[in-house]
Amino acid sequence: MRKKIVAGNWKMNKNLSDTKVLLSELKAQLAGVSEAEIVVAPTYVNLYSASEALKGSGVKVAAQNMHQAENGAYTGEISADMLKDIGVKTVILGHSERRAYFGETDALLVEKVNTALKHGIKVIFCFGEELDDRKSDNHFNVVESQLKNGLFHIDAANWKNIVLAYEPVWAIGTGETASPEQAQEMHAFIRSTIEKAFDATVADEVSILYGGSVKPNNAVEIFAKPDVDGGLIGGASLDAESFAAIAKAI
Repeated sequence: MRKKIVAGNWKMNKNLSDTKVLLSELKAQLAGVSEAEIVVAPTYVNLYSASEALKGSGVKVAAQNMHQAENGAYTGEISADMLKDIGVKTVILGHSERRAYFGETDALLVEKVNTALKHGIKVIFCFGEELDDRKSDNHFNVVESQLKNGLFHIDAANWKNIVLAYEPVWAIGTGETASPEQAQEMHAFIRSTIEKAFDATVADEVSILYGGSVKPNNAVEIFAKPDVDGGLIGGASLDAESFAAIAKAI
């Protein structure tokens, strides 16, 4: 049976002091929550502190990105081995902001996925369409292309280390909203696409998270959809009470 997961992507927010406060609040707020796997993704400089602070809590720590090379002259980058060495065994790859602001392509993401899997690091793989894609009724094609180009080269056995995160970019900070029905429609499409390429077992067991501005006031309705297995949470993950409310909505 596939896992329910609620992951918080902190992006470029929270210094060390803020991180320690938020993690302490989260541990208190999330005590007793067992229905979902909880993941937080602080900034690089706070990953080790977060890993140490969360030991024994059941809350997992993820990195927001990772370089594809093992090591070398890549100023400012972080390798898979560096993450594993500080206890981080999950990485977010392909986030819409990495694609849009840093030019990350499907081909580059293939390299990053391969490196992560080689090192036994679980991948939260992000993908999703822009507003123009949705308005031109091209959203299914875009999602299918990003999914196939980024992940369909891996074998079926490696899907146990993949979590999918569908991000309707058009519904994040644009004033547009995606309905729970739209989320379910796309998640069902994603699952059927995987089944066609692999088999029903792979499709049924992969967790698909929704990343379209999940908040405490809409989480219950979104998470109730049969193909929505949790959420990749942005802004709401920076507030312990809000993030805990979303986690409890599972």
